[in-house]
Amino acid sequence: MNYAKLRHFLAFSGGFSCVSNEPKKKIDEKTMAAKCSICFFSYGFNGLSEGNYGNDVDSWKKNVSLFLPSRRRLLPVCCKIQRRNLSSYNRRQGKKPPFERIRPSAKLQPNSDDEFDPEHSVPNNGDMEPSVNREKTFEDDVDTKGDAEHTDEKNSGTQSASAMETNRDVKHADEQITDSSAQSAVAKASAINGVGAELLSSVQPDNLIGMIKHAERNILLLNQARVHALEDLHKILSEKETLKGEINNLEKRLAEADAQIKFASQEKVHAELLEDQLENLRNELINRGGSGKSELELYENRSKISNEGALLAHDGHVHSLSKEVDSLRTENLALKYDIQALKSMLSNLKNTDKRIVTLENESSFLESSMKELESKLSVSQQESSNISTLKTECKDLWAKVENLQLLLDKATKQADQAILVLQQNQDLRKKVDKLEESLEAATVFKASSEKTQQYNELMQQKIKLLEERLQKSDQEIYSYVQLYQESIKEFRDTLNSLKEESKKRALDEPVDDMPWEFWSCLLLTIDGWVLENKILSSEAVSLREMVWKRDRRICDAYVMCKEKTEDEVISTFLQLISSQASPGLHVIHIAAEMAPVAKVGGLGDVVTGLGKALQKKGHLVEIVLPKYDCMQYDRVRDLRVLDATLYSYFDGKLFQNKVWTGTVEGLPVYFIEPHHPSKFFWRGQYYGEQDDFKRFSFFSRAALELLLQAGKKPDIIHCHDWQTAFVAPLYWDLYFPKGLNSARICFTCHNFEYQGAAPASELASCGLDVQQLNRPDRMQDNSAYDRVNPIKGAIVFSNIFMGILNGIDTDAWDPATDIFLKVQYTANDLQGKAENKAAMRRNLRLSSADDSQPLVGCITRLVPQKGVHLIRHAIYRTLEMGGQFVLLGSSPVPHIQREFEGIANQFQDHEHIRLILKYDESLSRYIYAASDMFIIPSIFEPCGLTQMIAMRYGSVPIVRKTGGLNDSVFDVDDDTIPYQYRNGFTFTTPDEQGLNGALDRAFNLYNNDSETWQQLVRKDMNIDFSWHSSASQYEELYAKSIARARAATSRT
Repeated sequence: MNYAKLRHFLAFSGGFSCVSNEPKKKIDEKTMAAKCSICFFSYGFNGLSEGNYGNDVDSWKKNVSLFLPSRRRLLPVCCKIQRRNLSSYNRRQGKKPPFERIRPSAKLQPNSDDEFDPEHSVPNNGDMEPSVNREKTFEDDVDTKGDAEHTDEKNSGTQSASAMETNRDVKHADEQITDSSAQSAVAKASAINGVGAELLSSVQPDNLIGMIKHAERNILLLNQARVHALEDLHKILSEKETLKGEINNLEKRLAEADAQIKFASQEKVHAELLEDQLENLRNELINRGGSGKSELELYENRSKISNEGALLAHDGHVHSLSKEVDSLRTENLALKYDIQALKSMLSNLKNTDKRIVTLENESSFLESSMKELESKLSVSQQESSNISTLKTECKDLWAKVENLQLLLDKATKQADQAILVLQQNQDLRKKVDKLEESLEAATVFKASSEKTQQYNELMQQKIKLLEERLQKSDQEIYSYVQLYQESIKEFRDTLNSLKEESKKRALDEPVDDMPWEFWSCLLLTIDGWVLENKILSSEAVSLREMVWKRDRRICDAYVMCKEKTEDEVISTFLQLISSQASPGLHVIHIAAEMAPVAKVGGLGDVVTGLGKALQKKGHLVEIVLPKYDCMQYDRVRDLRVLDATLYSYFDGKLFQNKVWTGTVEGLPVYFIEPHHPSKFFWRGQYYGEQDDFKRFSFFSRAALELLLQAGKKPDIIHCHDWQTAFVAPLYWDLYFPKGLNSARICFTCHNFEYQGAAPASELASCGLDVQQLNRPDRMQDNSAYDRVNPIKGAIVFSNIFMGILNGIDTDAWDPATDIFLKVQYTANDLQGKAENKAAMRRNLRLSSADDSQPLVGCITRLVPQKGVHLIRHAIYRTLEMGGQFVLLGSSPVPHIQREFEGIANQFQDHEHIRLILKYDESLSRYIYAASDMFIIPSIFEPCGLTQMIAMRYGSVPIVRKTGGLNDSVFDVDDDTIPYQYRNGFTFTTPDEQGLNGALDRAFNLYNNDSETWQQLVRKDMNIDFSWHSSASQYEELYAKSIARARAATSRT
């Protein structure tokens, strides 16, 4: 083998370089974005081939196209790997051929679907021409510089190392592109399926045509991609076979080089043997010393000459052999590097095989997706055809309906005409009957003409008699008229006298045509005059009596004096004073709540409802409240502050109090505003402060101080719950001796869970004797000897303490007049209740798909007393049974509030459950009116008003049998209760099983027997829960207590 040619070949062998396949001319990005909707990744490989040792260089390329279907178009990204240019120029300059690394995350540019063009989805041949030209230039460069054969060993090693480095870069870039391409292909293909299915499920019939066009375009692109993939696959396989052949040739050359090296080493050994033989011959010649000197010298000279020539020839031959061996070694080393590079390329080809497998998998996946798209396309086409047929059928049906309507109109007209004809026939029939009757009469008349003449004569005689009687009656009527005129005169005289008498009586009878606000305002004005020292207490008592009687004189005087000064009004009123007795009782309520201005629970409703009921019965009722900063001042009429200062004792000092007056629901109310440094009632809430004991003990003493300084002589002082329970011991220990001694103390406890127990030392702040009251028979708490219990003290010191079932204000809670409702309704017309239910569902974003779906309501304070664990269970149980649930309320207990806030967040967007964790007056009325059932699972309940209000609005109660709930709700399935009293559903045990039983029975009746359910609703709405009967019991209780007190006084 020619070693020079081998060196020449090795000088032009090298690595690979990666260059961009993009043309030199800048491509317009907008045009590319508009034309390309698929993505191609192309790899170009140029390998070694055996040619004319530098004059002819064959190049090979490999292009792999990867198709990624997408709704967005992607810019093409192409990368091509070319053979390194190992020209002598680059070697001399020490430059590397340019290498451009492929970015693994190429930025893809989408374009709109309207600009889609399948013909331009693949780059054209013109875009690839610059790359081909660059390759041709490279080959010419190799041909022109192929005779540069003097490359040294250092440059050859450098070039081989550069080839390996470049090959590693290419391999790394290939792996990045392969990974990103495979991931992108799978993601995009799955996106097509997901998006396509989602679009097909939500598409409208009008958009099917556009979808079909897009599907056809995508199918076209898929077919093009499959063709390109198959072509590239064939190219890769053919190039792989070519590479294997070249590798075999290079291995043969390597074996030949090894044989030449072995031959050169054998020649060198042979030369060394010849030198040894020559030295031996020389030594033998010296040892012989024989034949003449001249011959020896001649022989020696010849031998020297021959030896020198042989040595020179041998040295030259050895030197050339050593050079060839060295060059062969360097060439062998270069061949090893090239073989390693080829092995790396072979591994790349194996990776290419893997990519081919991946491409085949992707191709199969694309085929399956294309089949799915084709199936969906066929389905959509069928649906579009069905829609078109349905449209045509609908048009035909409309035409038929219009024709039927025309026929119906004609038929109705014909029916009307037929009815008219029938009526005319009936009229004619009647006339015919009458004619027949008259004809029969005529025949009879003709037959009895003689009798008729006799009858006429008799009639004439009767007429004469009637004329005579008529004349007599005219005379009698004239006389009667005269008598009537005289009686009219007498009646007028009598009427005038009666009018005069009625005017006199009217002055003594009460006025019924003035509202209660008028009398309350008048009463507050009189009390203001007393506190401002403008009239005497005795005069105020007389004026109050006239107000109690609703005397017309004081009413007329007040109306006449509206534009006069206050002094003139006072003088006019003092002229009206009389000594008549009061017609009723004077009752003063001292409480911490009053609806609607200061309401937390049922206490406020009781104070207002009972006060209005007693007022209607003719009693004087007044209310004393703290002046909270968080009151609803807009519900107070004629609110004003009195020009007087009220001093009250507390903590060993006297503190000022401002007194405000106003009317609430027609009742006179006094509001006490303490000027205490602790700002007792300027806290932003009614209860829940750490110093509540001090706040309300201060208020209780200030209220009694107001009654004392105003000179009031009430018959009853009625205090409520532990907040005003201090009134009872304060009255008897401190104010009874001071002259406020006319009243009997009535105490009502609305909830025994809250008793206000506190250390006994705090009782001294309001002036009570701790040592006297902290005893077991007075106020000492039963659980601790050093604590006092206000509830116990009120029970001990009150004169009246018994249980009376409360009522509700039926004027305020009336669905027929409730202004908060969208539609008012009554028990006889329940359509309004259904409309309110629909309106509330819309407002709370609940489902309205089923109008008959039962709605369960719950309005409560979320405290353990109310059975919060059963309320929580009722929410989920209602949902399981197919109902809806609405809860309105909040909790003062933090962990309960947090628990229900979590439930509210869980059902925030649920279509059947809604939790509103606050109090809203208008929403509460909506819930009462909209709900079908109302759940009250209280652990204990002294009375309760919620069940009464719910029945008033037609919501059937589901309650636990305890306290007032057991006294007002009776189970519909309890045979021991008379049928007319059964009005709801009850359960006994405070657990989930008991609640489930009552709730299941209610749902069963609602769903299966609507008629019985409607009867139950009407029965509940007609039950009288007004304060009339409860107020009568209170009235009787007040009267008995006063009678006992007067009897005891008379005995002493």
